[in-house]
Amino acid sequence: MKPGPVRMKGVLSTWNDERGFGFVTPVVGGADVFVHISNFPEGSPRPVAGDEVGYLLEFSPEGKPRAGRAEVLAAGPRPRRSEPVARLTAGRRAGRLGYLAVLGFAGIALTVALIRPIPYWVWILYVGMSFVTFVAYALDKRAAVTAGWRLSEGSLLALGLACGWPGAIVAQQVARHKTMKMSFQIVFWVTVIVNVVAFVVFSWVASLDFG
Repeated sequence: MKPGPVRMKGVLSTWNDERGFGFVTPVVGGADVFVHISNFPEGSPRPVAGDEVGYLLEFSPEGKPRAGRAEVLAAGPRPRRSEPVARLTAGRRAGRLGYLAVLGFAGIALTVALIRPIPYWVWILYVGMSFVTFVAYALDKRAAVTAGWRLSEGSLLALGLACGWPGAIVAQQVARHKTMKMSFQIVFWVTVIVNVVAFVVFSWVASLDFG
């Protein structure tokens, strides 16, 4: 039987701010413990290597130690204090932009449908792929938290390109996943633009055929 959660503290020995995870070295010794940004309270400053961290010692289904309900007890040096705030603000702005993009696309699609009928399978494709993509993001987030098997970024981007990007936007905000990695976000929005342009071109060609 796995032991229950125990309150512990340690020092954040490594932290990958771009990917949002790191490892805590317990003060009592032992193996480093995995910690994800989602385990810190929402709205708190992003942790930095060298911070003293309190956490609940938990175990993944595979038996690996991980930190739950983490908090920064004593902050380490922060050479660029404004950077975490700026990145959090950028993430919130990206979230608003994402929801506006979904609403805008819905408006475009409905407008096109009023002019010329759109095959029913197109609607099924977008809804179905959005659901699949949402689940894929959720599973990848869970794997990141539990240090499990991850989906590649290429796979997530491919799902978004294949009409699943509305579900990806919702998943990114609900699960707080991939919102802070700017390199991923740039490529993601390129795939969104490509998909929307393809939809408009398809609708235009279809209207010519109907005409």
